[in-house]
Amino acid sequence: MATSNILTINNLSISFIQRSESTHAVRDVSFCLKKNEILGIVGESGSGKSVTSLAILGLLDKKNLEISGNISYKNISLLDLKETEFRGYRGSEISMIFQEPMSSLNPSLRCGFQVVEILRCHTQQSRKEAKKTALSLLKKVKLPNPEAIFTSYPHQISGGQKQRVMIAMAIACKPQILIADEPTTALDVTVQKEILLLLKELQQETGMSIIFISHDLSLVSEVVDKVLVMYKGKVVEYAFAKALFSNPQQTYTKALLNARPSLDVRLKQLPTITDFLEKRSKQIVEQPKERSERLKSLYAQKPLLEIINVEKTYITKSGLFTKTREVKAVKDVSFSIYPGETLGLVGESGCGKSTLGNAILQLTPATHGTILYKGQNIIGLSGKKLRSLRKDIQIIFQDPYASLNPRVTIGQAIMEPMKVHSLYSSSQERKERALYLMERVGLDTSHFNRYPHQFSGGQRQRIGIARTIAVEPQLIICDESVSALDISVQAQVLNLLNELKNDFGFTYIFISHDLAVVKYMSDQLVVMQSGQIKEIGDADTIYENPASEYTKSLIAAIPKGLFLNHK
Repeated sequence: MATSNILTINNLSISFIQRSESTHAVRDVSFCLKKNEILGIVGESGSGKSVTSLAILGLLDKKNLEISGNISYKNISLLDLKETEFRGYRGSEISMIFQEPMSSLNPSLRCGFQVVEILRCHTQQSRKEAKKTALSLLKKVKLPNPEAIFTSYPHQISGGQKQRVMIAMAIACKPQILIADEPTTALDVTVQKEILLLLKELQQETGMSIIFISHDLSLVSEVVDKVLVMYKGKVVEYAFAKALFSNPQQTYTKALLNARPSLDVRLKQLPTITDFLEKRSKQIVEQPKERSERLKSLYAQKPLLEIINVEKTYITKSGLFTKTREVKAVKDVSFSIYPGETLGLVGESGCGKSTLGNAILQLTPATHGTILYKGQNIIGLSGKKLRSLRKDIQIIFQDPYASLNPRVTIGQAIMEPMKVHSLYSSSQERKERALYLMERVGLDTSHFNRYPHQFSGGQRQRIGIARTIAVEPQLIICDESVSALDISVQAQVLNLLNELKNDFGFTYIFISHDLAVVKYMSDQLVVMQSGQIKEIGDADTIYENPASEYTKSLIAAIPKGLFLNHK
């Protein structure tokens, strides 16, 4: 009997061998992919999603690997193929879009050349024909001005544009199966929606099958036909998307559905995966009257920070003999933030959020305007006064791994700012404080002498938080500090930030492109576009009744699948 399955995986198990120890990454996984079908594979980091996809493409290092089971593509056993045989399938029959386009694209080669290279490798096209096809592909993935993108280097285009180039490369040889591994992680919510619609459109146009890998169930719900939920290398639920989202069967699936902030109610604490699995999930809602009284008390104080008509202009020069031009990254921005408040700063990449944050920190001083901290203008501070300001105003960066020195233990990393600011009288006191902070942010104190690479992404973000609060700041700027984290880890970090705020009296500026997360965290919300404030006011009010078309578009772009009231 003929089957419409294009890919069948039976009892796949994968283990990595290191120093005679075996780590089970995938355990007895089975599923099938039909022609013209989109399958979503969902789970946290370490669930085995990406390892499964790499096994399908034959990209796992077989030296330290134990693999059993079967992966069948059109009745061909992929696990039995030699590397030379696999090359006939990889890229042409089965292709992949990787999570991080900047690390997947060669920074020293023009984007067009990289698309041409794929075509020349897998087809008989001449260089001239390949260039014509490449331009057609760049146009197909809806890149503005394909000719300009063709001659651009990856660093010269935006994150969303780089991802589109990656998609063009992936579909260049008209593959039967496209594996999209976290293709929209850390992208703006509007760009994310564009990429999803593009993939759906390409799938309908070409008839290819897609495996869409993500940790975000709400995202998956927008495009897939079936969903495979993985946890610790195993399949915990496998069903049609409509059935899974309307009536999830497994506790873990329900936990994933509830781990992100709801847009309908304001919870005091987000339920985590662990809460659900241990059956101690308790949703406490902050009532409107309670919130109103809290905000009234906040705004009765004097402002901690006042931004008055701040502008930041960059001077760019594109060539040796070309004229310089001004680029206004921040245009006439004004707002105030009060002690104990969380102010959300939301907008797409390039809107000026991080530039404004850097201006507050005096990392890139404002070109014009006034920034008052406790009534004092901090623009132009230097020497001891600037060092004192740096103690009071700290930042938690988006990428904790990039902001931690890989050659310094995490204990030393947490102690270093205390030493710089002459806090505590001895190294022993600083160590005791560092150990307390590690415990406070949920890290094992026995890991004091470990290095950053020995921790997960969520743990590294906790290290970054511990280092930030080590100097007891008044104001903390959280710059996209949870955007690249798993949904479950994100919930843990958001809960931690709120807990620390209540216990230590911190004030936050929470910068993000994710309106759902910003709404949950914020008292006051500032929406930015092209360097300007489009809207400012109470976070709940803005979401319920947005005044600007831009804010409406940000809200419309939020994947809604996750915001069903699953209990």
